[in-house]
Amino acid sequence: IGHRSVSNPRDALSSLLNKREKLQNELRSIEKQVYELETSYLQETTSFGNALKGFEGNRSSSKNNASSSKKSKKLQAEDRIFSLSSVTSPAVEELGVGKEGDHRSIHP
Repeated sequence: IGHRSVSNPRDALSSLLNKREKLQNELRSIEKQVYELETSYLQETTSFGNALKGFEGNRSSSKNNASSSKKSKKLQAEDRIFSLSSVTSPAVEELGVGKEGDHRSIHP
């Protein structure tokens, strides 16, 4: 029913394991790219607001906003909604969630 017959199960298993390893490496690479782009976005938008935190802080004077944002706004791992959507991303490792025996939710 659409399945190829496998002459040697050992070869088939080896082939599948190689394919799995390639896919895992590709996933790691994509997750790292998402993490880095997300970091860039969050850092570049801290002073004037972004889609996650809103733009309300932009209403105050730009002089006060620029100086206070450098001091008080630190990049939070919890703000990484894209990176945290995967249990194998670098952001999840930062938070330490998803480890064996840890059943906490990533998002409240």
